[in-house]
Amino acid sequence: MSIKSDKWMRRMAEEQGMIEPFEPGQVRYDQNQQRLISYGTSSYGYDVRCADEFKIFTNVHSSIVDPKNFDENSFVDVKGDVCVIPPNSFALARTVEYFRIPRSVLTICLGKSTYARCGIIVNVTPLEPEWEGHVTLEFSNTTPLPAKIYAHEGVAQMLFFESDEVCETSYRDRGGKYQGQRGVTLPRT
Repeated sequence: MSIKSDKWMRRMAEEQGMIEPFEPGQVRYDQNQQRLISYGTSSYGYDVRCADEFKIFTNVHSSIVDPKNFDENSFVDVKGDVCVIPPNSFALARTVEYFRIPRSVLTICLGKSTYARCGIIVNVTPLEPEWEGHVTLEFSNTTPLPAKIYAHEGVAQMLFFESDEVCETSYRDRGGKYQGQRGVTLPRT
């Protein structure tokens, strides 16, 4: 298994639509020359952006967090360029990018250091071979203060690992419950 380079990502994006939309370089400024949290292709990864759809966790109904019976009323939907996460809470979002992972590839997501240094942890499970969809992102605010997440800017880095052989059973073969997800997707059983 080997980690894949920027050249490989460009080729996979062009030939197989692995990442759409795809940014072949690293974007650091907007059209007004304002500094952004970077996104796009890096040496051995791809920095994804956060879309402007957020689900902010709230406990107004005193619910119990149960992954088998998740109460959608535990979230407040927000659409905007910024999401403010309450102290010691979390929010869900999704990537701008839509992914189609090749059968021989496993993708791991890690948070960007800019957010990590502010006490904001990004959590995403691995993208398995032949999974496709928008990636649902979970942002945990570990601080005792409100924390901001910026839409349309970089939030996490995807690393692509290609095996020297194709897996026997892919996510698509198993009929994975998150296959083809669009938008922010809540837990399913």
